[in-house]
Amino acid sequence: MLNEPALNISDIEYGHKHGPRWRLPSWHIAAGQTIFMQAPSGTGKSTLLNVLAGLLPVSSGELTVLQEPLHLRRSAQTAQWRARQLGIIFQNLNLLDYLSCLDNILLATHFAKNREPRLADKARELMSRLNLPQQLLHKKACELSVGQRQRVAIARALINNPRLILADEPTSALDNDNSQDFLALLFELVRERGCTLILASHDQGLGSAFDQHISLHELSQPL
Repeated sequence: MLNEPALNISDIEYGHKHGPRWRLPSWHIAAGQTIFMQAPSGTGKSTLLNVLAGLLPVSSGELTVLQEPLHLRRSAQTAQWRARQLGIIFQNLNLLDYLSCLDNILLATHFAKNREPRLADKARELMSRLNLPQQLLHKKACELSVGQRQRVAIARALINNPRLILADEPTSALDNDNSQDFLALLFELVRERGCTLILASHDQGLGSAFDQHISLHELSQPL
């Protein structure tokens, strides 16, 4: 709902158990906003996105995402919430190479226990909107170009009509013109659905189109 906050953070500490750790004092995002988080590679942006998805725990502080108090939950406790409420575009895409485009997209509906009718038709529509030819529908993911794989990952992230999209370097394999076209299409799809978008990238040139452009070093400090 657009009158609810998508994200509330108060004084969290987070990181991998045997790796770098960070402190993030405060961050608040209203529902429906598009947020660009700029950070060089290797500075923890993927780690923070995993925290926002409930995949990594916080060791202290309060983290509420879409009204879910993630600081009180373990990853296993939020699996179905994550599958239904979040759309995640991982930096390495996490497609299953032995599955077709269609099956990779529909896999997200399985984990979310999405029982909507005509989900395959919805997946085809998303592929069409993302300029993926229908003849790719039954091709295995391993047969696709990197750009095509990225678009399949976008379709998978959107298939459940999530309230929040977390995207980690989704334009990394695209040139500048294709990156801008890709972002315009992503914005169109996100705004049609009224969901919030947090996109992380090292490429600060992408940030001008977003409602907010923030640098990770302004948000979070290493411990």
